[in-house]
Amino acid sequence: MKASRREFLKASAAFGAFNVIPARVLRGETAPSNQLTRAIIGYGGIARGGNHMNDANGAYARVVAVCDPDALHVKDGLDAAVKRGYGRIKGCRDFRELIADSSIDVVHICTPPHWHGCMSAMAANAGKDIWCEKPMTRTVGEGKRVMELVKKNKRMFRLNTWFRFQGNYYGFGTTVKPIRQIVENGLLGKGPVRCVFGAGQGFDWKFFWSGRVNLDPEPVPTTFDWDLWLGPAPWKPYNSHRTHHTFRGYWDYDAGGLGDMAQHYLDPLQYLLCKDETSPVKIDYIGPKQHPDVVGRFDRITLTYDDGTEVILDGNGTLKEEPLLRGSNGLCVYKKGDGSSTLRLKDENGWWDDNKVVAKLKELPEPAAQQTDFADSIRMRRRFCLNEETGFRSCTMFNLAIVAERLGRGFEFDPVTLHARDDVAAERFLYQSMREPWAGEFMKG
Repeated sequence: MKASRREFLKASAAFGAFNVIPARVLRGETAPSNQLTRAIIGYGGIARGGNHMNDANGAYARVVAVCDPDALHVKDGLDAAVKRGYGRIKGCRDFRELIADSSIDVVHICTPPHWHGCMSAMAANAGKDIWCEKPMTRTVGEGKRVMELVKKNKRMFRLNTWFRFQGNYYGFGTTVKPIRQIVENGLLGKGPVRCVFGAGQGFDWKFFWSGRVNLDPEPVPTTFDWDLWLGPAPWKPYNSHRTHHTFRGYWDYDAGGLGDMAQHYLDPLQYLLCKDETSPVKIDYIGPKQHPDVVGRFDRITLTYDDGTEVILDGNGTLKEEPLLRGSNGLCVYKKGDGSSTLRLKDENGWWDDNKVVAKLKELPEPAAQQTDFADSIRMRRRFCLNEETGFRSCTMFNLAIVAERLGRGFEFDPVTLHARDDVAAERFLYQSMREPWAGEFMKG
């Protein structure tokens, strides 16, 4: 008699066997081994780090394949797999081979951002679990679709940024946890909170990520599939500056510093502000007019929530002396300073002593535990803490900022319908079209 999945899970747990049960087995499929398998899609700079092509010893899943439209990158991936202890693995140019491979449990999407939405959608429809590099998607429309398909296909999704649950927050000197405690327990008052992000708070927007105008066409290298690299992006003549290490400077593929780093900065902020289930309703922009192809810089972008909470992205350094958070009661939260042992608090009476800050934090209830083990998420079908929904909301924060930047003005947004309010121009940037055949692939399911 065939045991039910529930009975199988119960029996496995009794013997402590979850660390060797692959996701395919839990889904009732036959597995060739007792270890989770994964494929890396895109083998540029980010894929070569410790989150993707890491050492086989201790990895949560075995790397079995790598692909990239650049044949030289494929060779690098195959060589790295041997050096990292995975042995000889499969290599290919077209990621669709890996999406169709039923022996692969998880795909790591390490491509430029213009591919993240389409590949995540296709992987979800193919029954793969997904580990996606930041940003989750280039647009709100892409993120909405990925969220829908991941949920519909009951996939596990992890976005590759981690500051909401481990490590010191960028430039802040402490983890996010104590900041969340302060906000969650009402120390900043009952009214809206004002947040400032910029160089003064430890956040560098990387404005050097800018492209070049009037690029001359160049011959496509024989080792490189330019059309496949472009994928859903608009067709443009090949120039090496549009690819690999400098693609971030072009709107077609990314959004400069905002696209590169904002999910690292803003996802923890969204979490500590307890905003995981909503998005800003108003976006204001101050800055130069943007080139239609090449990413520039901004001076200030303000994201305002329905309750009046503001998140101000300080691009020109005019707010560098401001605290990260200013509560409605006047209490301010600053990053850890030289010689201090914790984050710093300041009210109308001045700076709090470190001992007072530490004592106050000990009094406060701690935030709820988060699911932070992706292997456990896969095996037990427990959603990772930075999943398709929380990741979508934090990605939406800066995708809204990017739309304002490209428009050169502000607009209003509905966080429920996920559309601009009476603004056709903003809507075109929120829901951008894709080239075929990728538009059709993206809409399947």
